[in-house]
Amino acid sequence: MKELVIRSWPGIPVLILVLALLALAVWGFIDGVRSGDGMQLTIALVAAIVLLVSLAGFYMVEPNQAAVLTLFGKYVGTVKEQGLRWNNPFFSAKKVSLRVRNFESGRLKVNELDGSPIEIAAVIVWKVVDSAEAVFNVDDYESFVHVQSEAAIRAMASSHPYDQHEDGQISLRSHAAEISQHLKEQLDERLTTAGVDVLEARISHLAYAPEIAQAMLQRQQANAVIAARTRIVEGAVSMVEMALEQLKAKGVVELDDERRAHMVSNLLVVLCSDRATQPVVNTGSLY
Repeated sequence: MKELVIRSWPGIPVLILVLALLALAVWGFIDGVRSGDGMQLTIALVAAIVLLVSLAGFYMVEPNQAAVLTLFGKYVGTVKEQGLRWNNPFFSAKKVSLRVRNFESGRLKVNELDGSPIEIAAVIVWKVVDSAEAVFNVDDYESFVHVQSEAAIRAMASSHPYDQHEDGQISLRSHAAEISQHLKEQLDERLTTAGVDVLEARISHLAYAPEIAQAMLQRQQANAVIAARTRIVEGAVSMVEMALEQLKAKGVVELDDERRAHMVSNLLVVLCSDRATQPVVNTGSLY
């Protein structure tokens, strides 16, 4: 069911008119009692009842709010004009907020793509864009948004790894923009039937579950050490190659294969060592 925007009567002029007519009906009723005119009494009484019933047609619409009107259960239309409005007094008006709203999901425990349990939470920014769908397609659109958001977060988290293990792989920790876009698409797919538009979705909490947090921290530290060692070795090899080429080009020293291998070994030890190299001084006997 799609939203149908209809117009309504401005409430203040109609209210002034109704009150004026009601005062006139009261005066006519009193005058009819004095004169004993039964027809005048009947007309004044009927007019007063109709005017009193018409007072039920007034309702208030605040900024960024919509009033969904129904007549005996049938959808009539939606009024978005602000202020005091008036329609058929037999219409029922249900207010729906069109303001931007946000909420933070609870911390969910989910198994990511590699099967490791993680804790994840997200902030969802949303608003109602179709009041008719929000009221008639679901029982409670706010509860629907919360439940479907948790389902979307679980689906998104289980389709990506926590850490990037391969080049080009999208992970939860290192690709915030891509993950947010994927989560928004998941939410749009689930919430479109409720007339809700998701403006933004982003992860607010991400961590390994407590039972494996220590083990995963050790793995991350090991990966960091391996990456650092790899970078050091690559740099050391390039420096050794450059040193040998410079020695050969300038003719400083002629090295055979055995001396070359010995020199390469010493240079790699010096360049790849964790500790500063300490010089060794060989001193002979003075006597």
